[in-house]
Amino acid sequence: MSIDEKKRLQRNDRVTIRTVATHAGVSVAAVSKVMRNAYGVSEALRTKVTEAIEALGYRPSRAARGLRGRSFTIGVLLIDIRNPFLPEVIAGVNGVLAPSHYQAMIGVSDARVQLETSLIESMIDYKMDGLILVAPRLPSEIIAKFAAEIPIVAVGYHDAGATAFDTVNADDQRGAEIAVEALLACGYRDIEMLSLGEREGHQVSVVRQREIGFRRAMQRSGLGSSAPITKIPIAPPKREETMRKFLSRKNRPRAVFCWSDLDAITLLSLAMEMGVRVPENLAVVGYDNSSTAALGLVNLASIDQSGRELGQVATRTLISRIEGRTSAEHIFQIPSLVSRNSLTRSGSASGA
Repeated sequence: MSIDEKKRLQRNDRVTIRTVATHAGVSVAAVSKVMRNAYGVSEALRTKVTEAIEALGYRPSRAARGLRGRSFTIGVLLIDIRNPFLPEVIAGVNGVLAPSHYQAMIGVSDARVQLETSLIESMIDYKMDGLILVAPRLPSEIIAKFAAEIPIVAVGYHDAGATAFDTVNADDQRGAEIAVEALLACGYRDIEMLSLGEREGHQVSVVRQREIGFRRAMQRSGLGSSAPITKIPIAPPKREETMRKFLSRKNRPRAVFCWSDLDAITLLSLAMEMGVRVPENLAVVGYDNSSTAALGLVNLASIDQSGRELGQVATRTLISRIEGRTSAEHIFQIPSLVSRNSLTRSGSASGA
């Protein structure tokens, strides 16, 4: 930057998009295209504008962008921040947004419909450009009403019939089937599922979808359509009490599929405390392949639904909605098993 330019900027209160355009030797429209990561922008133009933005220290006014119809802000609503799977989803969102000049603002609910609704309304009032809802608890018709006001993508929400908003999911039914198939391949036949209580999930939730897949895989293997599912309360101390009762049962199964690593890791901890050896006395498969599951002291076999990829796909899908797409998209990712010591140490179900 020349000395004359620096002096001129010192006399001005704030650098504007027009200042950036002049410095880069391009049009205001070209700067705008680079800032919103529009399709068709050449690498040369992007480099030229980016260098001008950095040299001038340009920070666009959020209010001004909102008046032009864009705030370049995306809201991400999470239901349960305790789940170790969520940081991967957020990392995927941020990875896509980083080069696009969009920013993410995160809201955390606690599975209460009233709070969830209030947070969405606040995000709309803040003039965000779109919302990513991760495992929302709201009924589809309520989400559709919000989607009439703002583009929405729901992650972990199995409503393939939705027309007003998009969904991005791992195939949770198939994921549960893969878990059962892995246990069967190791020789286990006495298999049970640990799931959430009836009031903690609805038909479109990942919980219920995984139950459907579990029952189907058990029935297909000849183990019965009414395969046993133990329901776990979501809140302590009843959550841990229910797991302790499960572990101390005389008719405890030889293997268990947990709906989430969140509960599978707690089960492993309680099993160690109670002298139940894993996998010698109880084989365990979780779901999410969280970073905690991979720790050497945990070594939890788990279904990997690639949270980072889900976040990336959801973000790209939302941006395409913001850019004008109107037809609904319902995207499925295929999960896979990451086998670790909690499934089997020797490759066979010893004592099954």
